[in-house]
Amino acid sequence: MTSLTELAVLYRKREQLSVRARLLWTFGAVAALHFAAVVLLLAGTFPMTGTAGGGGQPLALGLVLTAYLAGVKHSYDWDHIAAIDNSTRKFVAQRRDPVSVGFAFSLGHSSVVILAGVLVVSGATLVGRLMEEGTTGNLVLGLIGSGVSGLFLLMMGIFNGSAFLQATQLYRSARTGASITLEDLEAKGFVARLLARPLSRVQHPRNIYVIGFLFGLGFDTATTIGLLVMTTAASLAGVSPLALMALPFAFAAAMTLCDSLNGVAMLRMYKSAVDDPLRKLGFNALITGVSAASALLIAVITLGGFFNAAFGLKDPMTLWLGSIDLGDAGLLLAGLLLAVWGTAAVRGRLKGAAPGS
Repeated sequence: MTSLTELAVLYRKREQLSVRARLLWTFGAVAALHFAAVVLLLAGTFPMTGTAGGGGQPLALGLVLTAYLAGVKHSYDWDHIAAIDNSTRKFVAQRRDPVSVGFAFSLGHSSVVILAGVLVVSGATLVGRLMEEGTTGNLVLGLIGSGVSGLFLLMMGIFNGSAFLQATQLYRSARTGASITLEDLEAKGFVARLLARPLSRVQHPRNIYVIGFLFGLGFDTATTIGLLVMTTAASLAGVSPLALMALPFAFAAAMTLCDSLNGVAMLRMYKSAVDDPLRKLGFNALITGVSAASALLIAVITLGGFFNAAFGLKDPMTLWLGSIDLGDAGLLLAGLLLAVWGTAAVRGRLKGAAPGS
């Protein structure tokens, strides 16, 4: 059996591979999740006898497709995009090529969903109790998920906000003819030193897996709860256990695919912003500012809901913050980031130099 030391050596070797090779590893893992969902669905609806698994076959197929679309929607929640975006920006600022940030975050989040799916299929009543509003377990998990996500996004927002102010100052200096180097773009000053220790453990994309896992503990997203309720209802309708397990795997496959694409897009965007600091300081400052603002906004919303739930507050502000749905807003953020990147790309080509060149 491969030891943990050997696995660590293999992972370090993977990190030394080219960007192209690491992209193949990442999307190969995404493809494996899709394959697992298809195999579980086929095994559950077409047993070894070659006959359809009862009347649950059409129902199982429809539920798996619904779970897949729910995973796509869930990946565009604003907290997903803000976490992946700001983490990628941090790694790129350290001269890294973090191709798997989105995958690692989504895999951590998906692990919670798959584990809950296993418990539901095995007949455990624990998950049902955790989903019930007002129960102690539901409150504790919700506080863990919102507390971790809020604090992480707050730190990343402050860190990247400091980088935004620094990039803005450098942009103004560059316009007056001052000489700017790549080192000038690195986060410096009091804020960078203050957050150095809390962020010191986030050194590799794989560390984002733990963040994603803790984000998912709250069961606070409608699509996640809906998936688990759907799995429970399908088990009562006679769908086979293997086909039921295809639901959380389909959800995870869709979410890891979209989050991985999001992470790679953010990598491309930030690399294009720092590859030529003299010409692209304005672009770098703009997208860093958007990222920092989004992280801080989500942190305020999440922590507002956290304090409301933890202390039973009745004030209108925290009640309102706790009721905000981050799902639809994520699509707006993704569109804004792509619009900024696209506008810069068009302007660069019109001037004879694309942002990524």
